[in-house]
Amino acid sequence: MEDKVGKLIEITALVIEVVGILVMVIGTFLALGRYAFKRQGKEVRSFQQIREELGRAILLGLEILIAADIIATVVYDAEMEQILKLGLIILIRTFLSFTLEVEIEGKLPWKQEKNRTTDQK
Repeated sequence: MEDKVGKLIEITALVIEVVGILVMVIGTFLALGRYAFKRQGKEVRSFQQIREELGRAILLGLEILIAADIIATVVYDAEMEQILKLGLIILIRTFLSFTLEVEIEGKLPWKQEKNRTTDQK
């Protein structure tokens, strides 16, 4: 029974990893496609817009991959080497997510305005 649950969790983690990769790939193609055709309505798209769209696609994909890594830890034996590898992978992906967010928003996350939802409306 435990073997079946472990296999199910392993497959679930793999599916989530594939979804994370697809988010990045599809987001990249959408951003590049929008930039290549430059016109969306009456506005010409800028290089900054494509960078923001690419950054958002990568950021979302990285967050999904982190979730998959966390789920996958349930399957593996709790050996110190595997835990350290996972911790390093999560640390790198989290750092990448943080730096992408800073680049997209142009400021540190804790320096964001308090009423972001009202600014977006």
